[in-house]
Amino acid sequence: MTPQAAMIFAAGLGTRMGALTRDRPKPLIPVAGRALIDHALGLTRNLDLRLCVNLHYRADMLRAHLAGRDLLFSDETARLLDTGGGLKAALPLLQADPVLTLNSDAVWTGNPLRTLARGWEPARMQALLLLIPPDAATGHSGAGDFGLASDGRIIRGGPLIYSGAQIIGTGPVAMVDEDIFSLNRVWNDMIARGTAFGVIHDGGWCDVGRPENIALAEALLGES
Repeated sequence: MTPQAAMIFAAGLGTRMGALTRDRPKPLIPVAGRALIDHALGLTRNLDLRLCVNLHYRADMLRAHLAGRDLLFSDETARLLDTGGGLKAALPLLQADPVLTLNSDAVWTGNPLRTLARGWEPARMQALLLLIPPDAATGHSGAGDFGLASDGRIIRGGPLIYSGAQIIGTGPVAMVDEDIFSLNRVWNDMIARGTAFGVIHDGGWCDVGRPENIALAEALLGES
């Protein structure tokens, strides 16, 4: 079954953005004339997905920006739940299994959600992560996250960078008996069971986690 719902992660504090997030949440920082959250939501256009956005820092500004759109809000203003906890809290709103998840602090060329949908094989996968080769990871610094085995399963510690986009089965997320946890915990269990897979994005990607990366993102979009 292909995903019928998508979760957009937009609750982070954006501390690496420095002064740019003093008066706004990171998803409202403009890149090439559009807020980051709009770049993320644009990827879902024409995909017929139930959409949910989580909120924490300056949640009122995000609500106002997104008012009138056909999406749901998962409110984390009382406390941040991390990626796994945030997804778990949103499951009653998403009402789907599996779901797409997408970070809101990157820009893309090509559509990562369509790539994931084409690669999804529910009979053998509990998660399918979209990965970026180091030479295509604009704005990224540091080591990679995963490697790919010959059968497409992911392993820890390889050169490939997690893009912030995936399809994931919701059952293992719902079973975690804590409210605040990282999706890394869920992935590690799936890796141990051999049910976590990866696919390479065939377009461009830029991490917009730091102020200096905004210009890199705009250049990438301009090239496309």
